[in-house]
Amino acid sequence: MLARIFRPAKNAMQSGKAGTQAWVLEFEPASARRSDPLMGWTVTTDTRGQVRLSFDSRDEAVAYAQANGIAFQVLPEPRQQKIIKAYADNFAFGRKQPWTH
Repeated sequence: MLARIFRPAKNAMQSGKAGTQAWVLEFEPASARRSDPLMGWTVTTDTRGQVRLSFDSRDEAVAYAQANGIAFQVLPEPRQQKIIKAYADNFAFGRKQPWTH
């Protein structure tokens, strides 16, 4: 099985960066999910899909995967785009859209 090592992106629903400092090792799905005919739930026989390990650094995650013989792929870190805003910009003279209530 192939494992992915990555640093999770910031949650779009929150303004903070909690949970984005650790590196995560998780396994690729071995098989597709299917629908249970009786209940309609999605089921899978892949138990490794439930495993999600956190590490303090990328090197620790890579060392763990190599020590346990796990094939892995390191994904690049998500790009952080800072948007600098000021409340006064809402009332600027050269504003592109008119200010309304």
